[in-house]
Amino acid sequence: MLFNSLEFFLFLPIVFVLYWFVFCGRRWQNLFVVIASYVFYGWWDWRFLILIAITSLSSFGSGLLLEHYESKRRVQQAVSAGNILVNLSILFFFKYFNFFTDSLNVMLVSLFGYQMDNVTLNIVLPVGISFYTFQALSYSIDVYQKKLPATHDAVEFFAYISFFPQLVAGPIERATNLLPQFQSKRQFDYAKAVDGMRQMLWGFLKKLVIADNCASVVNEWWNHYHELPSLSLFLLGVLFTFQIYCDFSGYSDIAIGCARLFGFNLMQNFNYPYFSRSVPEFWRRWHISLTTWFRDYIYFPLGGSYCEKWKIIRNVFIVWAISGLWHGANWTFVCWGLFHASLLAIYNIFSVNTKHKYIVAYGRQLPNIKELLQISLTFFLTVIGWIIFRAESMTQAFEFFNSMLRNKFFDVSSIIGMKCLTLGLVLLLIEWLQRDKQHALQFDNGHPLLRYKMMRLGLYYFIILICYVFAGSSQTFIYFQF
Repeated sequence: MLFNSLEFFLFLPIVFVLYWFVFCGRRWQNLFVVIASYVFYGWWDWRFLILIAITSLSSFGSGLLLEHYESKRRVQQAVSAGNILVNLSILFFFKYFNFFTDSLNVMLVSLFGYQMDNVTLNIVLPVGISFYTFQALSYSIDVYQKKLPATHDAVEFFAYISFFPQLVAGPIERATNLLPQFQSKRQFDYAKAVDGMRQMLWGFLKKLVIADNCASVVNEWWNHYHELPSLSLFLLGVLFTFQIYCDFSGYSDIAIGCARLFGFNLMQNFNYPYFSRSVPEFWRRWHISLTTWFRDYIYFPLGGSYCEKWKIIRNVFIVWAISGLWHGANWTFVCWGLFHASLLAIYNIFSVNTKHKYIVAYGRQLPNIKELLQISLTFFLTVIGWIIFRAESMTQAFEFFNSMLRNKFFDVSSIIGMKCLTLGLVLLLIEWLQRDKQHALQFDNGHPLLRYKMMRLGLYYFIILICYVFAGSSQTFIYFQF
């Protein structure tokens, strides 16, 4: 079930009413969350429910076994390894089987001239499998590392894994944050619910008005990049940069706001990343739930930053190669990850200060020249990375960059997507003014826009009108494929 669908707009109020007024009490609410979440997820294909149930059962059972054999470390290691193997095997089969068999076949042909029999399977990729798999793994790893006790309530654990607002595209919640909320009594908070609705509204604006309009232009022109001058090719990359941000962060805003309607607080997943002053800062602000997952469960165990510089760089490349592969079964994603690993290594080698303590232009309306140059460079490098990410193959990526270098620089008749560029710039302006807030529609109680009810309603209806008038053709969320 898509957030931007009629089914969801019918589903959400029904679930909200039943959750607060029929299924009263923590245990009944948790059970209802599981039912509603399975309906939400099974709307795509009921067979997907089998996989998420297996993942939930495996991780729940491993937690109980880890607690039972607390004094037997070797048994705990075997249990933890077994659960990780089960979950990653499911993920590998459904997401990477064809990718690795095709890659192996290409390698054998190029090296030995040997052609394998066709073993490609017609596998349907379950929506959001990477997200809920990593969420389940974080629980069992945290129990193994004694960061939290194992839960004995299967219902609350299934609710934690399948919680529908963030099930298919994050944030990837840690059990240490979300699971205790299922274990606690929840009371309706009007102020929290209203702010959640505002965040959802902002998410829908980003998705429907900016991301979907940009997607139409990008999809139309991407396969005709040979025809465009260099400037238009770069602008095409910028449009995809706006598209993927508004699409993914829009989903996160909707998910976080929706969760607040039910009394849950999810982690912030985007923190205005396009205002970053360096690539390392960008990755502390983009898809925060995933980057911190890789940091805590892969980067730190490898030694993190507390080792020799060459080992730090090695760790960065390992993490980013895995991160690229997590995003999809295509070498473009791996190369995109290695591209950012290379940038991070350069920052590390030259010991550039990237650990900014404050938001950019803290206490000021405008950035200074140094900050502006830093933001511009970071944005430019990010656009280059997103072009690799969007390409269908590395051959296409290289040809795209070759066209950027060789085609004529400017042709006024070939400028594309000016409406989308304008919308993107307006978005950045609004987010710049609200960059110290959790989301762009978060206002203090004394803010002029919230002082009078008519002004509040006028703002909300104006945004809804914009979503209706300027909405692009409906597009699925980009990160559903991951």
